[in-house]
Amino acid sequence: MYLNDKKTDKYLYFWLIVMFVLVSSIIIVGGLTRLTDSGLSITEWELFKGLLPPLSNTEWINYFNLYKQIPEFELQNFNMNLDDFKIIFWWEWAHRFLARLIGLFFLIPLIYFTFKKGVKKTKPLFFIFILICLQGLIGWFMVESGLIKRIDVSHFRLSLHLTTAFIILSLILWQILKHTKINENSQHLIKYKLPSIFLFILFLQIIFGAFVSGMDAGKIYNTWPLMGNNYFPDDNTIINIFKISALSDPSLVQFIHRNLAYLIFLVFLLILFFVINEKLVRFYKIMKILGIILLIQIVLGILTVLNGAEMFVASMHQISSIALISFSIYLLFINKKIN
Repeated sequence: MYLNDKKTDKYLYFWLIVMFVLVSSIIIVGGLTRLTDSGLSITEWELFKGLLPPLSNTEWINYFNLYKQIPEFELQNFNMNLDDFKIIFWWEWAHRFLARLIGLFFLIPLIYFTFKKGVKKTKPLFFIFILICLQGLIGWFMVESGLIKRIDVSHFRLSLHLTTAFIILSLILWQILKHTKINENSQHLIKYKLPSIFLFILFLQIIFGAFVSGMDAGKIYNTWPLMGNNYFPDDNTIINIFKISALSDPSLVQFIHRNLAYLIFLVFLLILFFVINEKLVRFYKIMKILGIILLIQIVLGILTVLNGAEMFVASMHQISSIALISFSIYLLFINKKIN
């Protein structure tokens, strides 16, 4: 018989919170790695070898010599010296170190809780662990795209990597909420699956946000609310937005990213209307929190554009997206009817 005591559940709950913090941290570090153009500083897949950073000058030179062989150095950073290289190396090393830490911190307690609670009750956690392992492969798949014939990683692969990270974060949070027992069997719910639609558009926005980051599209059209002299970007025609090539066009990607933000705000207002109109009191608090975070996110997005994706503002924009996704997951959770 498997144990189902309160102490085990308490340990599981706090472990999931630690994992949520770690995954949030790696999203933040990953964003800074991208903003500092550090992601290609380690050019080899090192599962165990790279656990420790270079401990001698010879090791540093070896890493630097490997970096010198890729297009990013040859075409963009050819004036970089070893000290400059160390700066970008530390960001990528920290990113990979956190990834390893997350894998270990998830696997070892998972084995323990499986023995305590059984496979059936820990099955969702195994799925999360599989995603974490897959995320490591996606990370290398992304890095590999920037080692030959280009100076940046593929924005499609970057988007896949970031979106997977947010999926992992969301699934961990969902498990945390399940252990809080905050959901109630209530008939007074938000209708028309609006919280699900809201969350879907947020994830779509994350995808296009990664496109913007991957193509440095935030460094063009540094005006708002217009893009140049018009609402639609000056260097494009509307017909182009209906072509698949739009996904690789920096100005169109920024245009879509901007307008998805407007759509998100409108859907939020629609949810707010239903909550107030139908007097769904249990949703008042979460809607206030979501509204504040959404406004902060929009302001940070505008400032990111106006400042040409300056590192601090752009990083805060990504950090606030973690909060926005998290509280949207909470909204979806408390709106879930228990049968």
